[in-house]
Amino acid sequence: MIQQALVKILLAPFTLLYALGIGIRDLLYKSGFFKSISYNFPVVSVGNLSVGGTGKTPHVEYLVRELLPYIKVGVLSKGYSRKSKGFYQVHPANNAEQVGDEPLQIKRKFPEAVVAVIENRALGIPQVLKSIPGIQVILLDDAFQHRPIKPGLNVLLTDYNSMYTQDYLLPVGRLREFRSAYKRADIIIVTKTPKNLSLEDQNLLINEIRPFPHQHIFFSYFTYLHPYFIWNPQHAIVLSASLNVIMLSAIANTAYLLDYLESKVDKVTSVEFEDHHYFSKFEIGNLKSQFEKMEGSNKIILTTEKDATRLALHKDYLIQEKLPIFVLPIKIAFHPTEESTFIDSVKKFLLDFKV
Repeated sequence: MIQQALVKILLAPFTLLYALGIGIRDLLYKSGFFKSISYNFPVVSVGNLSVGGTGKTPHVEYLVRELLPYIKVGVLSKGYSRKSKGFYQVHPANNAEQVGDEPLQIKRKFPEAVVAVIENRALGIPQVLKSIPGIQVILLDDAFQHRPIKPGLNVLLTDYNSMYTQDYLLPVGRLREFRSAYKRADIIIVTKTPKNLSLEDQNLLINEIRPFPHQHIFFSYFTYLHPYFIWNPQHAIVLSASLNVIMLSAIANTAYLLDYLESKVDKVTSVEFEDHHYFSKFEIGNLKSQFEKMEGSNKIILTTEKDATRLALHKDYLIQEKLPIFVLPIKIAFHPTEESTFIDSVKKFLLDFKV
């Protein structure tokens, strides 16, 4: 605790400089010197105030899953971690280096959806509409801080275990903007909540957030499905109490995931890297050695859907070594509320949208 406090004191001057930069940017937008572009087309942004880990991509996938049966959906992402530049329409045959891990994950799960990447999403929206006719809504993945765009519907996510209301600006904390930026949101979702979150706890969280009259608050949690073999999604297994697992991940926050696994299997060994990390040949070799040293015969390597797109870059070696790598898929579920459900709010926005 003393060491953490000392680190925060040492980082405080850098946080002040960061706050100054953010404050100047906000002032320039408020004064009109910088402009935010709005569109005569439905644009929904899903983002957060902190650095990763709130579940943005699973919530985008939830929207895609719910809307695709009715309308043509486009997803626009910056394509973090990709090694290409410019505008790129994502295809299932692409790899993570070409288009980024999360856009590729979305495209492979929903081939009917249009998925594209570009650094400047303000330029990307008209490019998507021009290149791909018939799209009826564009979902922006991680665009809350992308101020050049003023979305028609702004969805803000905050992690139940690390809410922005209790956090601080970088680098002392994990916030990319002042807490007060939450006022730009139309919908606020508290993510990764317990499945048994009571109405009393929900009300406590609402009081902590202090929503404006125009804002709606929802509560979501992850549901994990049966893991499937990385090279054959039809081959699924059931996690059991006798199973030993190596959990390989390069995501922003593993706490929720590890809590789930520890309740399902005998032993979990977590091998973690920084978010969007590309695994090297050396690291894959170490993974193989670590797996071989694990005791017992009932053992597997488990990874996330996002990490699986980057592991695929080593497909030939992994197949050759016959490593039993399984992917743990997740879905988003919402707690019942007295108000309309989250997806009903989005559909209402689309139905009421006027050019």
